[in-house]
Amino acid sequence: MTRIPLPPFNIETAAYKVRLAEDAWNSRQPDKVSLAYTSDSRWRNRAEHLQGRAEIVDFLTRKWSRERDYRLIKELWAHDGNRIAVRFAYEYRDASGQWYRAYGNEN
Repeated sequence: MTRIPLPPFNIETAAYKVRLAEDAWNSRQPDKVSLAYTSDSRWRNRAEHLQGRAEIVDFLTRKWSRERDYRLIKELWAHDGNRIAVRFAYEYRDASGQWYRAYGNEN
């Protein structure tokens, strides 16, 4: 595939887009990850609400400064035209070396 997949998605382009997102997140480069989202994206992470790429970059910078050896797996859950849903799991160590794992969904 020569270009980043854009909607409408079929099974192949949806799966490819999910793989690209997984690779970007595992790079732990906040600027790179933020470019996968629209400039006015809105995120909610637990009690924190973010809007726009600058806030995404700030959030990810803080996140990855605390979460060492971060590793994410994304799996295509569903797609329909212009939408993709994924399940994800990630794990990381904190400063003391304790491992954690988290799971969730993303639309």
